[in-house]
Amino acid sequence: MNELNRKLSVIIPIYNEEESLPAFAEELLDAVSKIPMPSEIIFVDDGSSDKSREVIRKIAAKDSRVRGVFLGRNSGQTAALSAGIQKSSGSLIAFLDGDGQNDPKDLIRLIEKLDEGFDVVSGWRKDRKDPWLNRRLPSQIANSLISRVTGVHLHDYGCSLKLYKAEYLKPIRLYGEMHRFVVAFAGFLGAKIAEMEVNHRPRLKGKSKYGISRTLKVILDLATVKFMDSYMGKPIYLFGGGGILMMFLGMAAAALTLYKKFALGIFVKDQPLFQVAIFFSLIGFQLLLLGLLAEILVRTYFDIKDKNPYFIRETVGF
Repeated sequence: MNELNRKLSVIIPIYNEEESLPAFAEELLDAVSKIPMPSEIIFVDDGSSDKSREVIRKIAAKDSRVRGVFLGRNSGQTAALSAGIQKSSGSLIAFLDGDGQNDPKDLIRLIEKLDEGFDVVSGWRKDRKDPWLNRRLPSQIANSLISRVTGVHLHDYGCSLKLYKAEYLKPIRLYGEMHRFVVAFAGFLGAKIAEMEVNHRPRLKGKSKYGISRTLKVILDLATVKFMDSYMGKPIYLFGGGGILMMFLGMAAAALTLYKKFALGIFVKDQPLFQVAIFFSLIGFQLLLLGLLAEILVRTYFDIKDKNPYFIRETVGF
């Protein structure tokens, strides 16, 4: 990448962070000023019910590097990040949380690591300043599951502090609660990924929006990620394969039923396997049809362009 053409976009999703925003923004602007490349800071307000929007407007009015994106309603962190990515213009894109727990000074360290030949650098909160039971324990479980299923092994998928080359981030379409899997998606595209320890600080103001209930969501989202990685282009392999297996089991059960009828004299009405054979055959046929329908939907999906899961009400500073 040409050093002269490099630009850093820092995207910060915000939801009810009016108390922590002013001090965090000042610290972030100071840290970005020490990075030797042009930069922009994009605060994405995710439908806050406090005065976060007014705070962002004031910050943007004082510094031309600051932009504000205000979503029409609370759409979730994934939608907020997706909106920020869409509005960003940098060749490098960084994510930070707006609660002040990520240290903006780590940005320059992530850039230095990226320049060693990587496409993505993910932060690792090795000395995490959060409660163990409802924050760290669910995160440890989730990190282990995600690493095993995706094959992209990280200690800390949940750390918001990450840096990407834009070409590996822009093609990814984010929906639902998929923000925690962005590194895995980049890995699916062939990105070289590094993980490095970053500073993690205790929350001083505001309240956390996360808890132990996230674990179930991670498990459900992980099934989607695995499908998108292995079967998105050919869902018939998953559903059709399952259908053929069920139909084979149905035929095997029917054959065993006939054997018992003619060889052992056991009437069909006295054999539960007959109902099992019918059940397996019907389920197998339905799975085959589901696979064909999924193939049609996948082709439709790849034909749809510029469809986003959020609505931007207004923007500031662009």
